[in-house]
Amino acid sequence: MKRKPVRDIQLKKGMNSNDLIKELYESGGFSAKKVALGVDILEKMIKEKNCIRFLSFPACICSTGTRGVIKELLKRKLFKVVITTAGTLDHDLARVWRDYYHGSFMANDKELHNEGINRLGNIFIPNECYGKILEEKMQPILEELYKTKKKWSTKELVWEFGKHLENEKKGKDSIIYWAWKNKIPMYIPGITDGAFGSQIWMYYQEHRDFTIDLLKDEQELSDIIFDAEKSGAFIIGGGISKHHTIWWNQFKGGLDHAVYITTAVEYDGSLSGAQTREAISWGKVKEEADNVTIEGDATVLMPLMISALFERLLPK
Repeated sequence: MKRKPVRDIQLKKGMNSNDLIKELYESGGFSAKKVALGVDILEKMIKEKNCIRFLSFPACICSTGTRGVIKELLKRKLFKVVITTAGTLDHDLARVWRDYYHGSFMANDKELHNEGINRLGNIFIPNECYGKILEEKMQPILEELYKTKKKWSTKELVWEFGKHLENEKKGKDSIIYWAWKNKIPMYIPGITDGAFGSQIWMYYQEHRDFTIDLLKDEQELSDIIFDAEKSGAFIIGGGISKHHTIWWNQFKGGLDHAVYITTAVEYDGSLSGAQTREAISWGKVKEEADNVTIEGDATVLMPLMISALFERLLPK
C-alpha cells in the first residue's frame, strides 16, 4: 500500500482559510486532518446535485458570534433544511432586540444571580436582554398570529417571526429572518424547551385553542426524506436536533454525507458523543457515506471551516 508522508504545516504571510485547511490536511495529524476532511465533505455535499442538505445545531452557539456563521449559511442558501432547538429562537430573537455581553467562566455566579445576570459559559445575559424582552416582543406577535389561525407548526411559527424582523434595525443579523426570507424550513422538535416555548405557554393560558402542530412538521420532514435522492448533514453538537436529523434520514437508507462536530465523549453511550460510525449501525448514515466526526469546539472550528468553504464555493 502506498503511504502518504506526514508534512509539516507551512505558515505563510497572506494565507487564506482554504490554504490553511489544505496545510492541516497535509499535516496528517489528529483533529487537524479531520477538520480538513470535514471541509472536503461539505464541499462535495453542496456541489452534489439532488442532495438535500441538513444543518443541525444547538442553541448555545447562537449566544456567541458563531451565530453570524450560521446566518451566512442560510443567507447564501447552502443548506435546505434546518433542525435546531428552542433556545436558538430565544437567543436569535433576543439578540435582535438587546445585546449579550462578554463574560467569564470564572465569574461568581451568586453575585451574577443577585445582579440579574445569567451566565452561559463566558457569555453574560442580563434578564432584561432575555426573558423580559422576549415577553415584551413576543406576546403582541402571538396575538396577531392568533387572529390569523389557531394551529401552527414550528416551521410556520419560525417563518412568521422571521417575517416580523424585516423592519427591525438588526433583523438581518437573524438566523430565522433568513430562514423565512429564503424559505428554508426550520424545525424545532423540542419547541417548549426554552423561553420561546414558555411564551407560547403563557399565551395559551388565555387562549386554549392556540396549539402547536408538531405532527405537521413531522409530515413535512417525511415528505422531504422520502422524495430525496441523496442527503447530507452538517451536525453541530448533539441532543434532540442531532437525533432528529439522523433519525429521519434512516428512512431513506441513511445519510450519504455526514460531518459531525462535537465535544461530547462516546464512552458513556450518549447520542451527543456518538460517532458517525455508530450511526452506520443504525442505518442513519450509509455504510459507504463520506463521513467524519471532528472533536472540538464549534465556535472555533465552524468559522475556520466555513470560511475555507466559502473560498472554494463563492465568487472572489
